[in-house]
Order: sequence, then C-alpha cells, then structure tokens
Amino acid sequence: MYYDVIIIGGGAAGMFCAIDAGKRGRRALVVEHNAEVGRKIIISGGGRCNFTNINTQPENFISANPHFAKSALARYTPQDFLELVKKHKIAFYEKKLGQLFCRESSRQIVEMLLVECRRANAKVLTQCSVKQIEKDASFTLETSRGRLSCESLVIATGGLSFPKIGATSFGYRVARQFGMKVTQTRPSLVALAAEGPYGALAGISVDALVSAGKHSFRENILFTHRGMSGPAILQISNYWQKGEPVEIDLLPEINAVERLLENSARSEKLGNFLSKFLPERFARVFVSLIAEDRPLNQFSHAELRTVGERLNSWKMNFAQTEGYDRAEVTLGGIETGELSSTTMESKKVAGLYFIGEVVDVTGWLGGYNFQWAWASGFAAGQSV
Repeated sequence: MYYDVIIIGGGAAGMFCAIDAGKRGRRALVVEHNAEVGRKIIISGGGRCNFTNINTQPENFISANPHFAKSALARYTPQDFLELVKKHKIAFYEKKLGQLFCRESSRQIVEMLLVECRRANAKVLTQCSVKQIEKDASFTLETSRGRLSCESLVIATGGLSFPKIGATSFGYRVARQFGMKVTQTRPSLVALAAEGPYGALAGISVDALVSAGKHSFRENILFTHRGMSGPAILQISNYWQKGEPVEIDLLPEINAVERLLENSARSEKLGNFLSKFLPERFARVFVSLIAEDRPLNQFSHAELRTVGERLNSWKMNFAQTEGYDRAEVTLGGIETGELSSTTMESKKVAGLYFIGEVVDVTGWLGGYNFQWAWASGFAAGQSV
C-alpha cells in the first residue's frame, strides 16, 4: 500500500503531524505498534494531561543547540493548540505557572486527535510493528501488517522513558541506519536516588529552592524511600551531573543564620523551633542529621551559624536517577545539526523526518514537552 507520508509512532507528535499533512491533501498513515494510540498522553499529568504551557519560550528547552527549537515553537504556539482544545469543548484549567490541564480526562486529548485525523482523512493503523525500512526512490517498510511504501517518512517514536508502555530505541536505530548522529541519552524529569536515612522522611513535601550548577528551581521537593522526587527535583534532574551535589535551600525566603541568632537566647529546643518553618517530622530528622536536639541557648553562635548555613544550603549527593522506568522524558536524541529547524527533515536523507521526543530537544516539567510535540509535528506536517 502506497501513501504520500507514513508517520511511525502514534503519540502526540506523530498524530499532530498526520493531521496537518492530511489537511494539505496528503495521503497520511500513522503506524503504531501498541494496541491504541496516545498511551503516554493518557497517563500524563496524573490522567489529566498537562497538554501545554502558556508561558512557553525557547529558554524552557534543553538541547545541544539551544536555538534549534525557536522556529517550530514560533510557528505553532500554545495559543494555537488552546484554540483547538476550545474548538473541541474540552474543559481545562491552569494549575500553576502556566500549566494547562484537562479538567476531566487526558483521553479527551487523544479522542480530539483521532477526530482531527478522521477529518483530515489521515489513517491510523495500530498493532503494527515496523521490522525493516529501505530507501530507494521511495521508502519501503516491512511491517507485521504487510509491506507499506511512501514518499515521506516521519519518525515520531519518542525516547526511552516508560518502556512499560512501549518505549524503545527504534527512532535512534533508524537515524543510525541512515548515517545520522545521535547524542547521548539519559533519563529526564526523573527522581534522584540517594543513600542515607531518608526513608524516615518518605512522604514529606517541602517548598525549596533547588540548584545544580547555574540552574535553580523553586518548587516542592518530595522525600521518597529511595531519595527525592517532586517538581523541583524533576526539573533539576535535567542539569544534575553524577558526582556533583545538588544544593537545596530549605528556607528560600528566610536567612536561617540571622533567624537562629536572633533567637539564640531561647530555651526552646532546636527541633521545635525549626518545626515552625518546616514540617515537624522533617525538622526533627534534619536536626538529628546535623546536630543534637537541645535548647537554642545551649548552642554557640558558631554552631547556630552552621545549622543556618545547612538550612539555606543543604548539599545532597545523589547516586543516580531512578531510570527510564520512572523518567517522564528522555534527554538527548537525534542531533539537531542533522535536521532542518523549519521542517524537521534530515539534511542527509530527503523525505526522512524526525519529530517530538526522539529529537535532542527536551522541555522543562510543566507542559513544555507536549508543546514541542505539537510544534515539531506541525512543522513536519507542513512540509511532508
């Protein structure tokens, strides 16, 4: 069966590419190896899909080439996608920091994409695995559902995160097959694991300023039995390098040294005093890690300074991330220098495109990766 364009991968980027290609009159086919499309969309945002961020800027993305994403992001904006959501009468709300979620279910986004595919006469073929790709005058795909061929081929297979829902290295293998470079990949937007007595803190959430290198994020951290998670930790995981500490300011609006010295004459125990500013269980465990829990007036000023400095600059050493099983996305991917920033087409292989997470463009937590999926899918859809 011959198509003008075949998109391998029925996720956010792939479906969106098919829609725009179909609108242009192209015979488009989405090939998905799972039994249903949009599985990552369905589980995202706790089942409510953080489908975009209204504050999206190129600065919210990580890539070896920080300028690469600018063209696609400018051509298809969060407002453009929001208009589509409104057109389908999907109720949504802004959670915080520009993050937009479905009020009911993330399945509404998947259904919206399927409806748009049908309207654009773009076909969707599920439970179809691609076994081999060859390129002559056109592309030929050997699949579990027979032989397919096309003029343009789009790879929208995502990264390595969430292998339980079908993530594989397929996209990277295709790129290498055609002589294209792939940057090193690693888990992104992922919890960090640490050795130590942190199990006693599991379940505690603290508002903190978390820093690694030149990058800082002010959001909650969440202690787990294995280390730390929470929005601030997921954000900083993109910048953390193994062997380097993560600095955590547990009292980002308070100069802890000054506050402790101002109260140094009190007979109140340190743990009780800190529990006014921090969750009580956390305050007590934190004190046990750095000092004996005794009245403030029994500490020297030098000791209180040390405690205060630790509160505003607690350096945590993490052993590793929690891996692709728990990572929201994959950092790294197809080198952007291999692609046109306006069309997502390979510079080496005419008619071959890469979009979405498989490309070396990774967004912050908060809807940015979905916006990249829509924007890169649109860019390719306008070209194939």
